[in-house]
Amino acid sequence: MDGITSSSNDVSPDSMTSKDYYADSYAHFGIHEEMLKDTVRTGSYRAAIVDNGHLFKGKTVLDVGCGTGILSMFAAKAGAAHVVGIDMSNIIDQAQKIIEINGFKDTITLVKGKLEDVELPIMQFDIIISEWMGYFLLYESMLDTVLLARDKYLKPGGRMFPDNARMYMAAIEDQDYKEEKINFWDNVYGFDYSCIKDIALREPLVDTVELRSVVTDPYMLKHVNLLTAKKEDLTFTAPFTLTATRNDYIHAFLAWFDITFECTHKRTQFSTGPHAQYTHWKQTVFYTPNTVTISEGEKITGTLTCAPNARNNRDLDITIEYTAGGETTKVDYKMCVFPSRCYRP
Repeated sequence: MDGITSSSNDVSPDSMTSKDYYADSYAHFGIHEEMLKDTVRTGSYRAAIVDNGHLFKGKTVLDVGCGTGILSMFAAKAGAAHVVGIDMSNIIDQAQKIIEINGFKDTITLVKGKLEDVELPIMQFDIIISEWMGYFLLYESMLDTVLLARDKYLKPGGRMFPDNARMYMAAIEDQDYKEEKINFWDNVYGFDYSCIKDIALREPLVDTVELRSVVTDPYMLKHVNLLTAKKEDLTFTAPFTLTATRNDYIHAFLAWFDITFECTHKRTQFSTGPHAQYTHWKQTVFYTPNTVTISEGEKITGTLTCAPNARNNRDLDITIEYTAGGETTKVDYKMCVFPSRCYRP
């Protein structure tokens, strides 16, 4: 995900300090380096765009949250007549240099600012491209901006790249790390820190989980069609049923998402799940208060509710209520605003 939702000050990249990066985290090249080196992410976009030149030739393209301009250049390479990239982060200053160095200054126009506030040089586009996805798909709420761009700038019958996203969940066995991450607070050098345990439990963890840890079948929580979705759809309650694939214990729920470019000649897609190749999105882990004993074929039923936090819409408030062994449990989680706190060390 690039920096369309970041705050930005008019500070030259050479003059930026840690204070500026705190307000405009996407201005730092390191975040873009991680995303560019994510070969699943970037390679899938390249395949969807460059391998479908017949869809891009002679077309106008809007790149929402263009970052360093990689998707804009893919679109230009695929034959687009003109590409407009927009981003409110200072990284766009570097993107302008990159586009000029690579010979696209006449094909790609970059606009710095917030989509809602700026005037674009083209009023209707044939295609909108964007890498808007965050942790748990919706963290940082950039999809709001993409839907706004669609409603305001996409021509009737236009295309969205990507055009479909699906969220999944399963349950996992993760005793060793839960002991280290959550139960650690019960006894800290002989002192009771258990008041922090509940806080730690309610912060989802972003990490890679091995497929062998998954103890249930996956369940599709939500399907987002980018051509028809509304902002209101991003606040939702979804029921789920997880069926155990073996006798084991459950220490957490796991969530991930799949992305599909269904409008392409040969459908392009990728997954961020535990069964798939590594991506920088990894998976999202929701630890349960108590260990659940489960037998093969047994079902866990429940609901997952997701909504932007009322005080900061970059946060997500997520509630999971589930019934296992006749007992119902409800846990309120919050996706934290500082991703570095969400990783395993």
